Amino acid sequence: MPAPTHPRPHNETLANGLRVTLRHVPGLKRSAAALRVAAGSHDVPLAWPGLAHFLEHLLFLGTERFPAQQGLMAYVQGHGGQVNASTRERTTDFFFELPQASFSGGLERLSDMLARPRMDPDDQLREREVLQAEFVAWSKDAAAQQKEALFEGLSAAHPLRGFHAGNRDSLPVEQADFQQALKDFHQQFYRTGQMTLSLVGPQNIEELRTLAEQFAAALTLGDKTEQAAPFRLMDNPQTSYQQVGERHGNLLFALEDLPKSSADALAFLCHWLNNAKPGGLLAHLQRQGLAEGLQACVLYQFAEQALLHLQFTAASGSLDTIRAQSLDWLSFFAAQQDWPALRAEYAELLQRQQQVSGALQLARLDSEQFESGLSESAVMALKAVLGKIGTVDNFSSHWHLPAANPFLRTAEPLANAGLIRGQTSAHRGLRTFAQDRSRSRRERSPMQFSQALPDNSDVGAVYVRWQTEAAATAELQAKLQHSLREVSGDARQAGVELSFSTTGNQWLLKVTGLQETLPAVLEHALKSLTQVGANAVKEEPQPPLIPIRQLLKALPEHCLPVVGESDDAAYLWTSSRWDGLALGLNPQTQSAMGLALSRIPGTPDNQLPAPSAINTGYLWRQIESASSEHALLLFCPSASHEIADEAAWRLLAHLCQTPFYQRLRVELQLGYAVFSGLRQIHGRSGLLLGVQSPTTSAAQLHVHIQQFLDGLPALIEQLDDASLALQRQTLADQFDDSVLSGKEAAELLWQARLAGHSSDYLLQLRRAIAQLGRPALLAAAQRLIRAEGGWHGLSSDPAPGAPWQAAK
Repeated sequence: MPAPTHPRPHNETLANGLRVTLRHVPGLKRSAAALRVAAGSHDVPLAWPGLAHFLEHLLFLGTERFPAQQGLMAYVQGHGGQVNASTRERTTDFFFELPQASFSGGLERLSDMLARPRMDPDDQLREREVLQAEFVAWSKDAAAQQKEALFEGLSAAHPLRGFHAGNRDSLPVEQADFQQALKDFHQQFYRTGQMTLSLVGPQNIEELRTLAEQFAAALTLGDKTEQAAPFRLMDNPQTSYQQVGERHGNLLFALEDLPKSSADALAFLCHWLNNAKPGGLLAHLQRQGLAEGLQACVLYQFAEQALLHLQFTAASGSLDTIRAQSLDWLSFFAAQQDWPALRAEYAELLQRQQQVSGALQLARLDSEQFESGLSESAVMALKAVLGKIGTVDNFSSHWHLPAANPFLRTAEPLANAGLIRGQTSAHRGLRTFAQDRSRSRRERSPMQFSQALPDNSDVGAVYVRWQTEAAATAELQAKLQHSLREVSGDARQAGVELSFSTTGNQWLLKVTGLQETLPAVLEHALKSLTQVGANAVKEEPQPPLIPIRQLLKALPEHCLPVVGESDDAAYLWTSSRWDGLALGLNPQTQSAMGLALSRIPGTPDNQLPAPSAINTGYLWRQIESASSEHALLLFCPSASHEIADEAAWRLLAHLCQTPFYQRLRVELQLGYAVFSGLRQIHGRSGLLLGVQSPTTSAAQLHVHIQQFLDGLPALIEQLDDASLALQRQTLADQFDDSVLSGKEAAELLWQARLAGHSSDYLLQLRRAIAQLGRPALLAAAQRLIRAEGGWHGLSSDPAPGAPWQAAK
């Protein structure tokens, strides 16, 4: 295993009281900031539930210096970054990621919006309606209500039992008392002593410190305000309770007076509770027919309190029996002497995950202040936690610790690639017949080892695609996904992401992550997929998705022609044809992939055509939804596969993003889920626009989207030459090698392969964007409006009528 490349962050407190964590990671392509305010929904005066969440929303609505169209959200999205915020019980988080060159501009906007929000009354009225729509959706969401019901066993005085969502009734923005409370909350908590800023990037520590000091200079000065201690979790001597749901059994442990490092201890405990390998709690419950699934998590933690939740899926056995078995396993776990092997594996997986994490993931991790393993103080805290749960010295003898994760073992160093027995690096210029034969086999292989990405990083990517004779039935899809569970979980812990999708007759296995582990993960995944048995798989019921997410999940399937179905896995594998793409792999990793490649089922085929997407006409598909809300996705593919058309569509999507959000969400108040962007599906690029609304029908949403698209030419004409050139350059820069992560570049190159482009696709795309003039962009807008590439509508509502045709 190479030496850790992500050392622990540097911590300090600036002169004005702002606490900062700074992490220098040389290999990163982007920088990220995570700002945590020590105040949340439980710190709000009882008279104004939802005030903290409301304030978080208001801060994004612009300042005098940076109006909403130039504020943080528009700025980050315009530079191809990520941005979001979250209000929890005792914290509020703001976080974003940007290319290094534009990072300081993001920090400038974040500090300005935190320190000098406009708090405009009209903005407040409009934003309250957004929270009202969120509240309506929340109140109808079964999963959200089930989570809320979990707190019913707690003391009525504890804030977890209170209402904190915020809605039209709890946020009387017209009242002077409410406005004063809003102002007081901002002044009390949004100041330097109450904040922690985490910065991560390729900049050195001194550069990051300078950025932090510039950020802090704009903030309101002030010492930390101690957050009020909550009431005890339970108002009786009990420390736990249980609840029975329709498909779930729940055990909850209310933990008080916890020692330091309890957060790390509970994270460690949940990790091993969730381990499904033989010898563990879940495997035993499944074997006894008591439950099919287990998920352990900490629902709440603040000060010296925590609420530990164990949820058992399809709990067919008595919850009392399940509780007894759970306490028996916890007693076995508590009896282990300081958990040396488990601690070593846990530390290794945390290190692996940091090694493959991007800037934003690392910044958010640093803001949580978790350790990189289980320290000695955390060991003592874990023993205290287990004691409070009620573990005993007597327990069953059938328990044993889980088998080690095979992908976390340090791999043996591979022999120098390209050398055979007796050769050394001095012979590298010599060729042998054996090497020539090996080279010719590789060149004929449908697995293309692309040189489009450099091979000197820790990470790589492998894509394997099959075209099958028929689509997999829903039951077979479930079996295939189930077969990968253990491999996928072990791989994720070892720094490799594994995904398998079956979309029509297009099956795709994608493996991305640490190179040293990637070949073994691919080999195990292929073995699991091709050994799917005939026995039915009982899948754990998943909570229903909100309508817009349901449509996003269904979209790729509905962009392919309809094909027949089969549940015969063996037939589909053996009759399939496959090809693949490997990116960023060094010679050692390529050499190690030989066994995995020999196990790929089906017939190798380097001439597999791209999926034949439906790309003409106006096709509308209604997706049944249990929700009463309305949702619409509109996917508008580019007029052709040509890179020039893709470049034009990308620039149109880039120009649309902020105005579309501003028009439909802010001005028209149509819904709280409003977005637009460029999406690639089966190699085809298209503009994707989505809205979910509690009151506006899909037909009406379509009218508003159509009107917006009809206004695109005018939007382009309004831009002066300098602004258009700046937008064009900003977009082109997003595809530069210095900005794209390996994972992002790999996905773009895979989509390029599906579209039939060459390996220099990224260079061609940047050039095509840079060459886009106003006439070509206006022509592309007209082709988009005329639906020359076809329009695909997915909705929870029926088709609105001509020119739309309901797809069968």
